[in-house]
Amino acid sequence: MAAKIHPSVDNGVKPGAKDFKGGTLTCKCASAPVTVTLTSDVAHNHACGCSKCWKPDGAAFSVVAVVGRDKLSVTANGNKLKVVDASATIQRHACTGCGVHMFGRIEHKGHPFHGLDFVHVELSRDKGWAAPEFAAFVSSIIETGSAKPDQMAAIRARLKELKLEPYDCLSPALMDAIATHTAKAKGVLKA
Repeated sequence: MAAKIHPSVDNGVKPGAKDFKGGTLTCKCASAPVTVTLTSDVAHNHACGCSKCWKPDGAAFSVVAVVGRDKLSVTANGNKLKVVDASATIQRHACTGCGVHMFGRIEHKGHPFHGLDFVHVELSRDKGWAAPEFAAFVSSIIETGSAKPDQMAAIRARLKELKLEPYDCLSPALMDAIATHTAKAKGVLKA
């Protein structure tokens, strides 16, 4: 039996649609759900094993992507949103009714990902979102209790089978973006 990753990828990663224009994310509340509208597709969609990201019940990983802050708006029942951990770098805004994280925002202007909001497109009925591209913080699923150390080889093999290259940090492209931002901020690299 193949290792379970996340319901949206366990049966294969579905490709996104070319020129996808965005859609609506809806929390799990049966009445007065929180809705968030994205006016563009997402980028850097990936499986994430960290201990902070929202995961559906039974999933070892979350599936999370980013969108420009200017492309996200809360369009219904925003009064139900509350920041999960005000001390965290990513301010995850969760529904107080169902607990689903609707978006995460980095407020620190010096952070390399400032201006990007983290979202879970599985909360959308719209089809065509950019597909997950890699897996990040894979070892962290041991810390969350989602896997035992002796299961990790099978989990990494399953991620590779799904064409989600496993990393114990972010993808090389994102790590390069962080290093470039830091080098520019230090004056080591000129813009």
